[in-house]
Amino acid sequence: MPDPKFAEVQVGDEIPLLSTSPITRHTLALYCGASGDHNPIHVDIDYAKESGLDDVIAHGMLSMAYLGRLLTNWVSQSAIRELKTRFTAMTLIGDQVTCRGKIIEKFNEADFILISIPPINGEDIVIKHFDKDLKKIKAKWITYLSATSVYGDHNGEWVNEKSFTKPTSENGINRLVAEEKWISIYKESNLPIQIFRLSGIYSNSNNILKRLKSGSAKIIAKKSHFFSRIHLDDISNILIESMTNFRAGEIFNISDDRPASTEEITIFAAELLKIKIPEKIAPDKLQEGMLKNFYKDSKKVNNDKM
Repeated sequence: MPDPKFAEVQVGDEIPLLSTSPITRHTLALYCGASGDHNPIHVDIDYAKESGLDDVIAHGMLSMAYLGRLLTNWVSQSAIRELKTRFTAMTLIGDQVTCRGKIIEKFNEADFILISIPPINGEDIVIKHFDKDLKKIKAKWITYLSATSVYGDHNGEWVNEKSFTKPTSENGINRLVAEEKWISIYKESNLPIQIFRLSGIYSNSNNILKRLKSGSAKIIAKKSHFFSRIHLDDISNILIESMTNFRAGEIFNISDDRPASTEEITIFAAELLKIKIPEKIAPDKLQEGMLKNFYKDSKKVNNDKM
């Protein structure tokens, strides 16, 4: 079947449905061998229960593979520029995965464009793939979602949009480079671009209460470590509000009003739930990665401009 042509695809069109057989232990065992991901959380029931789960869970990348199949059943692989996924729930034994897709926007015809994809391998893939298209669009509103990691470590002091940016993590460095490219496009092409720097995101499905209940919450014993956060629903409301209160070329911190330490939040949540407070872990005991990088920076994010 030939790929659908751009002119033929309309907003609201649905991609043909993909439905799988129920997930079985055999499915997960086969995927372990194919992918090389032998994390016991996917195959060892005892390990899963020790981690606070009732049973093993499917690999996140297995669900992403099904989404990939949804797309390649519709268009050829060469027509797919990028596939990005955000995992919001666990896939369990017995679950039947159903993949659906709908055309929600055609890039060249969009009035509002939200870029939420982080840099990949140090590169902003939207600019990489759509640089020429960006110069042709007539959008009223383009918003790039960055992160407050661009500020780096400020020793627990307040930062605002005019504060010096000195990112310490690879993610923060790449975010700052992407920001500079978007601002450059704004200046060169006079496109309506603004940047939102998001603090740590939490939601109804991903928060300290959930982590305490699952037994995965940790208290990292680092004195005077402050960070700010923002609820997913608040981000949505702010984005909607900004559609009628737009300021091109500006940068905004998107954060709540009360920076705090992880220890303060965890103890407060544990007392609410009336469960045992997790034991403290020294920062040098953390493995290299995003969590360890997170504790390198301490700052309080000012949101007055927002």
